[in-house]
Amino acid sequence: MSLLTDDETARLRELFERDLSGDVTLVHFTRHASRLAVPGEVPCASCADTVAVLGELAAASDHLSLEVHEIEAEPGLAREHGIDKVPATKIVGPGARGAVRLFGLPAGYEFATLIEDVIDVGAARDDLSDDAHAALDALTRDVHLQVFVTPT
Repeated sequence: MSLLTDDETARLRELFERDLSGDVTLVHFTRHASRLAVPGEVPCASCADTVAVLGELAAASDHLSLEVHEIEAEPGLAREHGIDKVPATKIVGPGARGAVRLFGLPAGYEFATLIEDVIDVGAARDDLSDDAHAALDALTRDVHLQVFVTPT
């Protein structure tokens, strides 16, 4: 069963055809559901849906690909990508000046944010002013910036 409607998929294909100019990879970390309840293991209620929607999204453009990794099976790779919880998606491409990572199920407003981020990373562009770029370039140490999105 598809999570995106045929109309939504068609609109995504048109949008990506028009605006996604570079190749982008969605590097996704998940936790597969276990049939056993394991003490101390926190189940991931949205992991399966996240993988499904990312797969449908990646199928909408030849410029978009998806890599899915199991966080417990590849802890070194997760650390390398700065991932410590699931579901987590890192957007990798020519326009990523740092780590663009999204945590959680990209649904509702978060889905629109994901689409915009994919296009920006693929186009190697952002909407920052020259002054903002100069201030960022002047930083002498790494900065960890987190943006929380909620409709409320």
